[in-house]
Amino acid sequence: MYNALYEKLGLDWHYDFMDLPSTEKAQEFLAAHDFLSINITTPYKPEAYKAATYKAATAKLARGVNLLVNKDGVLVGYNVDGDGCVSCLEREGVDFTDKRVAVCGTGPTSLSILHACAQAGAKELLLLGRDKDRCSEVISRYLDEYHHLASTAIDLPSAIDGHLSFVQAYENADFKFGSYSTSKNAIAAADIIIDATSLGMNAGDPAPFDASLLSASQVVMDTVYGHGMTQMVANAKEAGCYTFDGAGMLVAQAVISATIVCEIAGVDVDESFDGMFDLMWDAAGF
Repeated sequence: MYNALYEKLGLDWHYDFMDLPSTEKAQEFLAAHDFLSINITTPYKPEAYKAATYKAATAKLARGVNLLVNKDGVLVGYNVDGDGCVSCLEREGVDFTDKRVAVCGTGPTSLSILHACAQAGAKELLLLGRDKDRCSEVISRYLDEYHHLASTAIDLPSAIDGHLSFVQAYENADFKFGSYSTSKNAIAAADIIIDATSLGMNAGDPAPFDASLLSASQVVMDTVYGHGMTQMVANAKEAGCYTFDGAGMLVAQAVISATIVCEIAGVDVDESFDGMFDLMWDAAGF
């Protein structure tokens, strides 16, 4: 995806994979700063967060970084999971305005998605997990950080039409938490459900909650991609839901990542979001 875009832009940048076997190796690689930018996936987002000298609000709220950009030896950290998720769903016609959204999982990806949904105008946001106390702890920490940032930030209008500003989203959204067993009514009432857990990455993984709670009026997305249909998506399809896997989110966050990197590197990008998305989607072979 990235190499196809960089070639189109006439850049001599090359994107490649690096599989690091341990936290220590990841820390060594991050400390060397031998890259223009990197995307970070599980389980090293917290390590990337620690390595960043400057952190965007998206990273602070998620407590995890999945994009690091090297600006003259200084690492700037972002979390583009949420924006990638929301932008790919909006591209498919999903409207978050005043919707009830349930997000499964308590890690950085879940929090990033929760926040992006709030800025997209969702009215009620429910963070779900297996342990209600864990969800309470995570959402409390998120809201404490959000309150601090909102009270000290200079609030600017959103750059995306129809989205709320940083402070408006904080004031508009009703943030809730619960477990899969204690929030069955809320799951059934949700307009949009997004599974941001790791369930589905391995064959035979179960869905996070009872399939009988799903109904045809709901939009259901699983952030997992590339391993066949997850049980979550299979259950949603059987219930008649409007379903998505994580492929679109992967491409959308790649577009956002590349745009950020080019901006920091001083490279002008004339391509539209849709143009870059189509190019990178084709290159990914989806």
